[in-house]
Amino acid sequence: MKAKTQICLYGSVLTGLLILSSFFSHHFNNGRQQLANEIEASIQTQLLNKWYPAAVDLKHGGFLSNFSHDFKAEEKQEKMIVSQSRHIWTTAKAAMYYPEKEDYLEMSRQGFLFLEDNFWDEEFGGFYTLTDQSGEVLSSGAEVKTAYGNAFAVFGLAAYFQASGDTAALALAQKAFHWLEAHSHDPVHKGFFQSLARDGSPLIDRTALPSTSQIGYKDQNSSIHLLEAFTELYQVWRDPLLGERLKEMLYLIRDTMVTDKGYLTLFFLPNWDPVSYRDSTQSLIDQHHSLDHVSFGHDVETAYLMLEAAHVLGIEDPKIMEVAKKMVDHSLDYGWDRKVGGFYDGGYYFKGEEELTIVKDTKNWWAQAEGLNTLLIMADYFPEDKMAYFEKFQQQWVYIKKYIIDQEHGEWYAGGLDKEPHHQQTRKGHIWKTPYHNFRSLANCVQRLRLEPDHSRL
Repeated sequence: MKAKTQICLYGSVLTGLLILSSFFSHHFNNGRQQLANEIEASIQTQLLNKWYPAAVDLKHGGFLSNFSHDFKAEEKQEKMIVSQSRHIWTTAKAAMYYPEKEDYLEMSRQGFLFLEDNFWDEEFGGFYTLTDQSGEVLSSGAEVKTAYGNAFAVFGLAAYFQASGDTAALALAQKAFHWLEAHSHDPVHKGFFQSLARDGSPLIDRTALPSTSQIGYKDQNSSIHLLEAFTELYQVWRDPLLGERLKEMLYLIRDTMVTDKGYLTLFFLPNWDPVSYRDSTQSLIDQHHSLDHVSFGHDVETAYLMLEAAHVLGIEDPKIMEVAKKMVDHSLDYGWDRKVGGFYDGGYYFKGEEELTIVKDTKNWWAQAEGLNTLLIMADYFPEDKMAYFEKFQQQWVYIKKYIIDQEHGEWYAGGLDKEPHHQQTRKGHIWKTPYHNFRSLANCVQRLRLEPDHSRL
């Protein structure tokens, strides 16, 4: 009789625990759905609707670049390969996410046509960097081509092909990839040269250049966006050489560019020796900040891009996740504002010091977007981790709503108002600021939040 009572009691406790577990699971999932709905609404009412169709250049084709703080198109407009390609990518993805809104695909198509007609160099190949509004190549945009700019062209063209099935766009993306392979790829030390002459010759002689120039170096920024572009293209074109280069970039970034502490070295000599000013004076370190610092935004972005590339390649290598997690954890340990949220712009490991010093405590907009996306990925992979990724994801979204999104005029401020309130009056758009970072982040978060947490899904 006693044993039967104990069994009944155990059964009641187990039933109660199952009910309690179901209750918390239900409310947790409801919370995710509410967040997804809120972020989706922000995409629709504070981002895409502000840019499109306002950014479509109805006279010349392509996309307008410069918009005032209250989102009015400015009189002076120029067009850069990076921003034009990011608009093509964004509208193509929007067309796939919102198929009922047919205008997005047409916007992407006319952006592709403008790119094809005005940016591709018919004589030497490769994409020019900068044109005026009508598409006339500017001298400053013809002298130097970049792997970074050509990577974004591949990125946008691949997305447009995926959305439209337009084989002309795929052919141009393939042509750009082969041009990069022929001119930018380093067959000796691997990776890609960033700066190229118009004819595609790598610019590697730094003899006559100021020490602050970035020309002649390999760098993490072009490398991670080549990784991103090749990942996008590989999804629609399973070319063996492309797959080889994608894998090459993935492991170069993981094993060469990411330091043991978990942050990216920014610049390298062609043989991958790192560029560092750690042994220099404070003034020289400050002077060369753009070449040598810890960029938390790039670190959290790269963690995501490595995982995405591995997923598309079908690579199951635990070290990729290990390094990605280390990068995110390092950014949270040193570059995260514990009071209000948000990732700082820059830190530095000074000689003789084990701890990092924040040298730039501002919070640019794109780093906040990338951080949001990556925190949610980590939360789903490591729900019980001591870093409490999901709580930080929630805090980051609150931070973005309060300090980054313009609740009056829409779109995102260039930097967090908690650190730089003057951004209330600065441009919402220019050749380096489009909705690509924030749209990708928010769209990824919506899709992830609406599904059950699954560590195998990027």
